[in-house]
Amino acid sequence: MTKYELALVVNAKIEEDVRVATVDKVKAYVEKFGGTITNVEECGKKRLAYDIQKMKEGFYYFIQFESASDVPANLEASVRIMENVIRYLCVKQEA
Repeated sequence: MTKYELALVVNAKIEEDVRVATVDKVKAYVEKFGGTITNVEECGKKRLAYDIQKMKEGFYYFIQFESASDVPANLEASVRIMENVIRYLCVKQEA
């Protein structure tokens, strides 16, 4: 099992329950594709470096998980079409 980290930037204009549901859905995708979540870090609302879809702020989340090498590609394909996710990045962590 390889360790990965998924960074998410979620729309700051949505209500808290919708934001939590969005993050829960991403976590469910990780588990659906065979990954095991080890840590979820919520960094809160931060100003974006540049405007994205006329938004200046977003909620940042970092989800660490262990999985097989094919899971990040499947996960990115699912997260890409989620409307409340502004940006995402999945990277392999060093051993």
